[in-house]
Amino acid sequence: MNAKIIRQIFLDFFSSKGHQIVPSASMVIKDDPTLMFTNAGMNQFKDYFLGNREPKYLRIADTQKCLRVSGKHNDLEEVGQDTYHHTMFEMLGNWSFGDYFKKEAIEWGWELLTEVYKIDKDRLYVTIFEGDDSEGLMKDEESYQYWKKLLPPDRILTGSRKDNFWEMGDTGPCGPCSEIHIDIRDDEERMKVPGHQLVNKGHPHVIEIWNLVFIEFNRLTNGELVSLPSKHVDTGMGFERLCMVLQQKKSNYDTDVFQPILHTISKLAGKSYGTNSKSDIAMRVVADHLRAISFAIADGQVPSNNKAGYVIRRILRRAVRYGYVFLGFREPFIYQLLPVLVDQMGDIFPGLKNQQNLIINVIREEETAFLRTLASGIVRFNAYLEDEYRIPKDRDKLLNNEVRSPDKKPGVSVNCIDGKFAFELYDTYGFPVDLTQLMAREQGWTVDMEGFARGMEEQKARSRQAATVETADWVVVHEENGGQEFTGYDRLTDEVNILRYRKVTSKEGALFQLVLDKTPFYAESGGQVGDRGFLVAGDMKYEILDTVKENDLILHLTPSLPEDVRQPFFASVDGVKRRATANNHSATHLLHSALREILGKHVEQKGSLVDENHLRFDFTHFAKMSKVELEKVEKIVNRKIWDNILIHEERSLPIEKAKEMGAMALFGEKYGDTVRVVVFDKNFSIELCGGTHVPATGQIGLFKILSESAIAAGIRRIEAVTEQKALDFYTNHITTLNEAGELLKNPKDLGRSIRSLVEENQELKKQATQFEKIKLEQLKTDLLSKIEEINGIHFLATKVDLDADNSKNLAFLLQSSIENLFLVLASEIDGKANLTVMISENLVKEKGYHAGNIIRELAKEVQGGGGGQPRIATAGGKDPAGIPSVLERARDFLK
Repeated sequence: MNAKIIRQIFLDFFSSKGHQIVPSASMVIKDDPTLMFTNAGMNQFKDYFLGNREPKYLRIADTQKCLRVSGKHNDLEEVGQDTYHHTMFEMLGNWSFGDYFKKEAIEWGWELLTEVYKIDKDRLYVTIFEGDDSEGLMKDEESYQYWKKLLPPDRILTGSRKDNFWEMGDTGPCGPCSEIHIDIRDDEERMKVPGHQLVNKGHPHVIEIWNLVFIEFNRLTNGELVSLPSKHVDTGMGFERLCMVLQQKKSNYDTDVFQPILHTISKLAGKSYGTNSKSDIAMRVVADHLRAISFAIADGQVPSNNKAGYVIRRILRRAVRYGYVFLGFREPFIYQLLPVLVDQMGDIFPGLKNQQNLIINVIREEETAFLRTLASGIVRFNAYLEDEYRIPKDRDKLLNNEVRSPDKKPGVSVNCIDGKFAFELYDTYGFPVDLTQLMAREQGWTVDMEGFARGMEEQKARSRQAATVETADWVVVHEENGGQEFTGYDRLTDEVNILRYRKVTSKEGALFQLVLDKTPFYAESGGQVGDRGFLVAGDMKYEILDTVKENDLILHLTPSLPEDVRQPFFASVDGVKRRATANNHSATHLLHSALREILGKHVEQKGSLVDENHLRFDFTHFAKMSKVELEKVEKIVNRKIWDNILIHEERSLPIEKAKEMGAMALFGEKYGDTVRVVVFDKNFSIELCGGTHVPATGQIGLFKILSESAIAAGIRRIEAVTEQKALDFYTNHITTLNEAGELLKNPKDLGRSIRSLVEENQELKKQATQFEKIKLEQLKTDLLSKIEEINGIHFLATKVDLDADNSKNLAFLLQSSIENLFLVLASEIDGKANLTVMISENLVKEKGYHAGNIIRELAKEVQGGGGGQPRIATAGGKDPAGIPSVLERARDFLK
């Protein structure tokens, strides 16, 4: 039974039980500040459990793409090491929102596994919650009674709160769970040790495949558990593990989910899978990480240095590192695996297929960039070893370029890489410590692993401290009847009531989050920043610093809580900020359509930011835009602005009708069954959008592109301004041009005069360069006459009045004019010393001189340091008074 059939059987089974089959939500989460990625199948239904939204269907089933790489659910370091952990995985799940509960969930789970999938009942075990006296929780007797009807009591095990009581987080919905485990060991092994002894003991072949969670409590911040008004079912079954069981394999990676990818990696690397443990782990890491990276990019998250983008970049670099160290890849290779993944999963997850070219280009560029970083790290590693060596004072050893290790440090053996440095390589250059150890062994060194571990722990402690947020329980003020109403499309003020509030404390201080019954404040989402403003009651004004969205809940952030939270308030949005933000948001819609008109229909939005100061728009395109293209886009946008096109919007349009209208839906965005459509000329711009916009494009006034750049392979970014900011841009430029005109005596053709001035300046620079060459030739002639011969070597050590570059140029001139040269040049530049050592190639080969080693010794006389190649090296120092000592000591190397 192949993976595609296994997945479809699950969905068909629950469809037959009255479940609505829904598509997977995006793996990248954009409307929940507590999560960056979907890490469980229940994430997209979180609002139903929290009571923030009423479910359209009481029974739902799906297959959800999930990512677990940070926080509580972090499987990253286990990936590849064992046979069943993954970063990206599919979670098959069925849910009940206040409908069926334990009986149906247990009976259907057993029916699917044993009667439909035909799994041997004798290999299955189940666990139930044993109870917890400290929590006042009884044993889950109800689940036990249902399970007892399906399998013998000796296969029903009890588990502690750790294993059998599921919690969303420190607070929130929770409840007992019942896990289904399977023993896939050989019969001989099962005879030796009964399976029930290995459940939840970490055995790779006695594993959990399905978790049935019965959500019936809500945990408050004080730890108290209160019953929920409705009871829910939330189940999750690992798709990859299920395939392993049904295909009778002992590893997820041996199933047809991973084998095609592993086969391709093996072919590219020229190594067989299954013959070497280290290369096998590396191949599993690459196969797993390919999936995580690809789905993240398809859902709109490209690698970057911030937040979710940093996580994806870290995963990708981990795959590159394993390929580099254990598979011998020195060129980009991961991008070549994508067609295999698309062939496997493109049908069930169409975003993967639709974004294939983009994903390939992004991965290829990221691989190329990181391989360069790895090369830089290797240079840094080699420089570290050179710095740690002491140049022996014994002349014979110096001539032979021999070195010895530094003195033994406390707690660290001789020939040991400092743990802090190993961590620096890991943190800055992405080096796995395995690679550092490998390179160290090649040089006869070891790595201080205790020091490295301390660096890792300190980093984790900093991250934990930075992320620490204390969130109090909600305090209910007024009873909630239905969801919040957003009135901000039509007005900037409204009469409101506080429904509930809570205090949130972080390292920045304390804020209160307010939930209102209705609000004109727009909550940050879709790239648009949140509104600011005030809540007013009588003479008291309470500032709203920001408005954010947590799932579908609109939260108003204020530094101070009103004394009387039960009184009505007058909500007032900052109209100036809202107007400027709306200008920029509407301008992004016009920009998007203009780009598609000029560059082609391949252009798709990949991110945006609109606030009161500017707009930022990220889009797919595989080349830098030309000046002409930018001018054409700008011209189209301004023409649409000056046409003063009235906005047309549909606020509750079925999504299928919206798509029929031609509305552009963005991959990775979450849309409901009904959507808002914003239209500026039905033949020009039609988009699904929940943001605030201008009533007519004329309000935007003026549009000006400030920059166009690349942010990732195949993704460009335009930054622009509108209205007053655009006018300020032109005003500043006109002022600059007027000042330039005055400096040039107001010529009739200012551009021509500036070009003439630039040409004149370039000519003067050429002349200056020629003068420098003449000066160097004259100085060379003068210095050749001062060269001494010592033991058959032409020696010169002198001070010159040159900068660093010309000192090096002079050294090359002298070296080309005389053989057997040992040259030391010193100069003083801006109160600092500059040194250059040049040694003829024959002296390096015959005498063993090394300019880099020598200059490090000489630089000590000027309180500096440096290095370089055997033939030429440079150094700097902060004490030019030591230059005479440098010149005198240089002779010692010839004795």
